[in-house]
Amino acid sequence: MIRALRLEDLDLGNRRITIAGHSRPLEDLTHHAILDRLDHRRTRWPNTANPHLLITQKTAVKFGPVGKLWATQATRNMTATLERLRVDRQLEEALTHGPDPLHLALVFGIDEKNAIRYAATARGLLETGAESQAAVQASTDDQR
Repeated sequence: MIRALRLEDLDLGNRRITIAGHSRPLEDLTHHAILDRLDHRRTRWPNTANPHLLITQKTAVKFGPVGKLWATQATRNMTATLERLRVDRQLEEALTHGPDPLHLALVFGIDEKNAIRYAATARGLLETGAESQAAVQASTDDQR
């Protein structure tokens, strides 16, 4: 899906991105990464007509996306792999918007089993966080 991203999928003014037909807000990290990438693209290939966000020297003179091998090599030996980023993003969505499997399935286009798994993990984290906050509040009340 990242390879297929096109410039028309970005709405930087409203800080939104459309991935696989699903529009979602851009958080600061991704927003800045996209701005940096667009600046690099504009500097390196100012006259390209390729509509994709990610382009290479080969694809700058064509209209297709970067190849699978390029995308794999671009993230090789990085601590934050695309898989880890994907998992982190899905869990963050579940924590931010509530552990709703239907929402996760719609936003990420994942199957119901994965959506339920992410929602259950988020629910567990949210409950643990709520228990920790309750313990801190009880301790504060006891000190008063």
